Amino acid sequence: MSAPDNSLANSSDKIPSVDVDSSVYNLYEKREKIFTRSIEGFFQNVRLFTGWPLLLGYFLIPWLMLDGRQAILFDLPARKFHIFWLTFWPQDFGFLAWALMIAAFTLFFITTLLGRVWCGYTCPQTVWTAIFMWAEQVAEGERHQRINLQNAPWSLEKVFKRFVKHGMWMGFAALTGLTFVSYFYGARPLVIDTWNLQLSESALFWSAFFTLATYANAGWMREQVCLYMCPYARFQSAMFDKDTLVVSYDPHRGEARGPRKRSADPVELGLGDCIDCSLCVQVCPTGIDIRDGLQYECINCANCIDACDSIMTKMDYAPGLISYTTENQLAGQGWTWKRPKLLAYGMALLMMMTLFAYSLVTRMPLELDVMRNRGELYQEVAGGLIRNTYLVKVINMDRQAHTYQLSVAGLPMPRLVPDAIIMAPAGEIVEISIDVLVDPDALRGVNTEIEFRVETEDGRWYATSESRYLGPAPLRGSYGR
Repeated sequence: MSAPDNSLANSSDKIPSVDVDSSVYNLYEKREKIFTRSIEGFFQNVRLFTGWPLLLGYFLIPWLMLDGRQAILFDLPARKFHIFWLTFWPQDFGFLAWALMIAAFTLFFITTLLGRVWCGYTCPQTVWTAIFMWAEQVAEGERHQRINLQNAPWSLEKVFKRFVKHGMWMGFAALTGLTFVSYFYGARPLVIDTWNLQLSESALFWSAFFTLATYANAGWMREQVCLYMCPYARFQSAMFDKDTLVVSYDPHRGEARGPRKRSADPVELGLGDCIDCSLCVQVCPTGIDIRDGLQYECINCANCIDACDSIMTKMDYAPGLISYTTENQLAGQGWTWKRPKLLAYGMALLMMMTLFAYSLVTRMPLELDVMRNRGELYQEVAGGLIRNTYLVKVINMDRQAHTYQLSVAGLPMPRLVPDAIIMAPAGEIVEISIDVLVDPDALRGVNTEIEFRVETEDGRWYATSESRYLGPAPLRGSYGR
């Protein structure tokens, strides 16, 4: 086996910049474009099983139909949020808060245990950037070809390759933007209206907005989003400890660095296993050197692990010079999961998931809202009865139609006009005006607290709403004295 190619060992992974006086510090240094080198290996294959499900799920779910409607549809005009077999209303905002809290604590728990695996394998920014980098390699070639193209003067070949690259970027970005809008607009109506040039102004605006945002984030900004825009890179250190799994270089084994022939004995040369080929730097999407130690820019994508292992294999060295490990393991100590921070996150996450599941299972898809007619105090009708008028709003949040029974508690023998039977179609809001009639001699005061109750015929679901009933002052000696 021939010695590894070290022709790129001393090449920079970025475009060379003009030398400046080292005593001058530029606080707003111009970004230097990173040219990553493609690499294959075990962890890159793992990323296929995490990235592709995300991509396929994102683009295909809007086309899934369930009971005649889109499986996931956030219908803002109707204020209904359909998520598979569940339909949420604005009244269910608490579930959204719970879901976000669970997602946050899940991220905290996984980060404390496994480091930034979310960033490296399942973050949309990482997955979409990988697609854009693949398109760049297809259009402009491998790393050294892209560097040469960047430094070359403008020509027809350069214009053509750039046109192809940006065309692929914009096409994928447009597909991403339209798909995002389809979660709110509906996939089929969006395609039909787009084809007929009848897309609404709001849908057109948001489609264009997310297209340009995807094009800029995944195509132009890339690592800048991870380094400066994403807050996760900044507060992750609060979750790390010495037993957190991170991508690390083993300096005890790798130092001192230096090139050598494959047949040479590094011990005789006074060298470690690192041949200083800089391949780990060339494949890094954020442009860092993992040999400098743990850095917040590292997204744990494991590109450097696969690159280094390939060199170790060629040199007949043991793999793992760069690996997923912990600070304690690098120091020769063991690993333990019995850590206060990890256990606290785990217990909090388990409790929140249990409460969320219980709340979801016991959730009543029924809401009642009662508003008294403020235009009048009360009226005396034929027969000497007192009448109060209420606007009753029944929200059937179930996917089936229901018939509800309305009743009033807190009044002696109330009479409801019209009939207290309310029929509500699936997922609809029914508003009716209800008159509540009461014998004035039975009232206890001029202002009585009452409670409306609506329930299904089988009594399985119910909802209540409080209100007030106004009437004349009771006479001396009347009921309730």
